[in-house]
Amino acid sequence: MTTLTHRGRGKNSDKKPDSEEDAAADRDLKDEDANDSKDIRLTLMEEVLLLGLKDKEGYTSFWNDCISSGLRGGILIELALRGRIQLEPLTMRKKRLLDRKVVLKSDAPTGDVLLDETLRHIKATESAETVQTWIELLTGETWNPFKLQYQLRNVRERIAKNLVEKGILTTEKQNFLLFDMTTHPVSNATEKQRLVKKLQESMLERWVNDPHRMDRRTLALLVLAHSSDVLENVFASLADDKYDLAMNRSKDLLDLDPEMEAPKAKGTEMIWAVLAAFNKS
Repeated sequence: MTTLTHRGRGKNSDKKPDSEEDAAADRDLKDEDANDSKDIRLTLMEEVLLLGLKDKEGYTSFWNDCISSGLRGGILIELALRGRIQLEPLTMRKKRLLDRKVVLKSDAPTGDVLLDETLRHIKATESAETVQTWIELLTGETWNPFKLQYQLRNVRERIAKNLVEKGILTTEKQNFLLFDMTTHPVSNATEKQRLVKKLQESMLERWVNDPHRMDRRTLALLVLAHSSDVLENVFASLADDKYDLAMNRSKDLLDLDPEMEAPKAKGTEMIWAVLAAFNKS
């Protein structure tokens, strides 16, 4: 699990869903994106990867071993926000978020290849699995050879190609001594700056001191950026005093008990369940 760190200081320191409920979920999604770019709409996975990429080099930090599972958590949250999956109902035996299974709500296509592939996996399972188990299965972290079929492969590259198609990244080949690697430098800095500014403002100028008054996608992105160990990138450009304030507020938010917060607002259970899964790992 990632941890929030503070700066060291010196002396100077398109296919429509089949049901009305799915259609309503997709309309809510569009409403929540109303303040975002009118031309480019990104999934949570695309936003997390964009935050993690080095702008000029076009790849994520070699030391970041959290982003792969973070992207899988983003897929689950994105599907939940789109009304395709949910946690099974709360019961006396299954009160904890991590005990409740992920159940299919609708298999209507989303139009996103990764999301639809995950939907097919969830639909194909004989027995439902928990959020934590699904993150592990989608990442390929399982000892059960019969469940390796649920691994999503080449996720970073596939998400990067989506961002290339949307005009945000470009594709290059770089030579690293013994091998060549495909990289994806940022070509549309404006879009990344917009994303960074939105998260910075959510912790500063637009801070509401209540996660249930926050836009759901902004809350989800903060959770995923933390879980993917890229939250530091969001606040790195801030002056020291604002950096400290944003990091402290983020820490307070992410230290909240998911079990206590999940019942307080409709439509956020999966966000808190993913946070609980990463807190446990």
